[in-house]
Amino acid sequence: MGASAIHSAEDARRLARRRLPWMVFDYIDGAAGAETGAARNRAALDAITLRPRILRDVSQRSLAVQLFGAEADRPFGIAPMGMCNLAAPGADLMLARLAARYRVPHGVSTVASTPLETILEVSEGHAWFQLYFSGDGAGTFKLAERARDAGYQTLVLTVDVPEVGRRPRELRHGFKMPFRLGPRQFVDFALHPSWSLNTLFKGKPVMANFEMEGYAFDRTESRARATWDTLARLRDLWPGKLVVKGVLDAEDAVALAGAGVDAIQVSSHGARQLEAAPAPVEMLSQIRAALGPEVPLFYDSGIRSGEDVLKAMSRGADFVFLGRILQFAIAAAGEAGLERLWDALSQELSIAMAQTGQTSLTADKMRA
Repeated sequence: MGASAIHSAEDARRLARRRLPWMVFDYIDGAAGAETGAARNRAALDAITLRPRILRDVSQRSLAVQLFGAEADRPFGIAPMGMCNLAAPGADLMLARLAARYRVPHGVSTVASTPLETILEVSEGHAWFQLYFSGDGAGTFKLAERARDAGYQTLVLTVDVPEVGRRPRELRHGFKMPFRLGPRQFVDFALHPSWSLNTLFKGKPVMANFEMEGYAFDRTESRARATWDTLARLRDLWPGKLVVKGVLDAEDAVALAGAGVDAIQVSSHGARQLEAAPAPVEMLSQIRAALGPEVPLFYDSGIRSGEDVLKAMSRGADFVFLGRILQFAIAAAGEAGLERLWDALSQELSIAMAQTGQTSLTADKMRA
């Protein structure tokens, strides 16, 4: 079975689970603690209903939206995800080509498997660089300067990882970055020969941005020193759009708007950080009400369908980002699988728009 077997995000996940080593699948799929946070978010999304409308001419529908003054062909883009090439060799560039084709942002992780300059080029400029504050911040600001000099127009500061959350599924497998192979991993890889041989032939994934800088990145290093002063320094350094990602509190959102950020991204990091965090989709309407209609508000965490995208937008999001489901599609069937899932999500959204009487996704209509 290949791409033709993918009709939904769950199909992609099911196929990826068969094909990926257990360690890699659980790294992509896992969440914090006993994963009740992920279940809470899924339940909250499932509880949202959309209002069906009838006898409206919805024969001509557009999935395009305005994003920072430019048109994106979809209201959803690619969330920053570390070490995407674990899903399959070349995954970063598959995502970059998709971003270029649909004119949507490709979030390039600090710990991407491909140099940030290469992804920006392949995405034809449709890439946003995601930044983690780490340690004393020296490397953080160096990376921001590098992204600026490379031509990135948008910087995404992730603020919900003062310490890396404990994800038991990762810990049980001994997952490490940089990638290390021990006896347990050897057995795991031997039982998944297709992935293992392909990865061996193409080369194991690395944290490419740090290899070029000539120093190592410690994923477990504390990021707890970041403060509002850090944000102010970054705002002074960065001439383009600045997005702050990982916001779940209306008071924090208002303070961020006052600090001059260009957009706020509501996110629980895919429930990978604080297990007891509220469901992000439930915080959307609160944060939108606190901010008013003018501040761009983005959303990620738990999106599994085109209807989920519409639900998030109905709660106040101007744009939505997709994460691990795209890696699952790549793991399941490569670039063809990614395109197949993207098409399925687009069809789900378009059909949901028709059934709710909508022909466009402009913010004023969504929140009317």
